[in-house]
Amino acid sequence: MAITDILSAKDIESALSSCQADDSFNYKSFFSLVGLSSKTPDQIKKVFGILDQDKSGFIEEEELQLFLKSFSSNARALTLAETKAFLAAGDTDGDGKIGVEEFQSLVKA
Repeated sequence: MAITDILSAKDIESALSSCQADDSFNYKSFFSLVGLSSKTPDQIKKVFGILDQDKSGFIEEEELQLFLKSFSSNARALTLAETKAFLAAGDTDGDGKIGVEEFQSLVKA
């Protein structure tokens, strides 16, 4: 499954253009711009499955750093500061990674 099966290419392009500069990524505005905030829990779970590149059931720090690249191969990697802030926002149980329920909560926050 491609991410464009769930999200429109136009929305992805718009969301990515909003955070091209280093340290400009804001997960709340990104989720809104890309249209993920308005998706069903099942659709959000499918996007999580795409982002979970190693299929471990979690999005770890390395996968978070490449978060934007999951939407477009031309996108930049998140900076270390952005990655740490994103992980801190989503990792509600403190295990150092984001599970699917945590991701769904983060998207709907």
